Amino acid sequence: MNWKKTAIIGTAAIGAALLFAGCGGSGNEQAASDGKPTKIIAGLDDTFAPMGFRDDKGQLVGFDIDMAKAISKETGVDIEFKPIDWSSKETELNSGRIDCIWNGLTMTPERKQKMDFTNPYMNNDQVYVVLKDSPIQSAEQLKGKNLCGQEGSTGEAAIEANANLKNSFKDFKLYPDFTSCYMDLDAKRMDAIIIDSVLANYYQEKAPGKYRTLPGVVVREQFGVGVKKGNTQLVNLLNEGMKKVIASGEAAKISQKWFGTNVIVGQ
Repeated sequence: MNWKKTAIIGTAAIGAALLFAGCGGSGNEQAASDGKPTKIIAGLDDTFAPMGFRDDKGQLVGFDIDMAKAISKETGVDIEFKPIDWSSKETELNSGRIDCIWNGLTMTPERKQKMDFTNPYMNNDQVYVVLKDSPIQSAEQLKGKNLCGQEGSTGEAAIEANANLKNSFKDFKLYPDFTSCYMDLDAKRMDAIIIDSVLANYYQEKAPGKYRTLPGVVVREQFGVGVKKGNTQLVNLLNEGMKKVIASGEAAKISQKWFGTNVIVGQ
């Protein structure tokens, strides 16, 4: 399952989603003579900055986008990004409309039962974010407050898995994207957001003095690329490309560009 979120609507936005060559169905429908797919279609939530989102021109950019470009170059296989409904990501993958999910996707035990993963490439945390001027100073002070999060996120899963924690909030509201969460936080309809630390940091960098993260971590996580269960060939191909990008130092350069430090794991 970070920064993240500018929504562009219309035909131009759909066209911009085609990051690399090709269009149409799953890249695994046809294979080259060497057995590699001719194209990989990667599903993403195109509002999850800095992993994968749209810039002011409507172009897909981000850490995962740059990593995919580098891995595409190493493997010789085109990668096309396709925006999807994040809450339906498993359905998109299993139906064959996409070949993988590549967008700050957390590797959880539950997801590992539904899909296969590449090696992890980045650490992430689920954290609480409040307005800078909020009187709330700790997670304990969220008791009786309104919390929101994204549908289908590991933040939602963390809250739903702990009945006592969930019941401690006055309300736990879910939105299709984090942009809506921040809108309600800004309007003070919500008191806090449970969100990926990468995205929380991005928002705080883009709007200095407006938000802050509460001390502590709700859940520690790692990001990986999700692939349809049993597609070992694609997992191996992506792992091979990822290993080369990390070994060459290119992954560290991409990390420095988006985070100002090297966040890559598995080095």
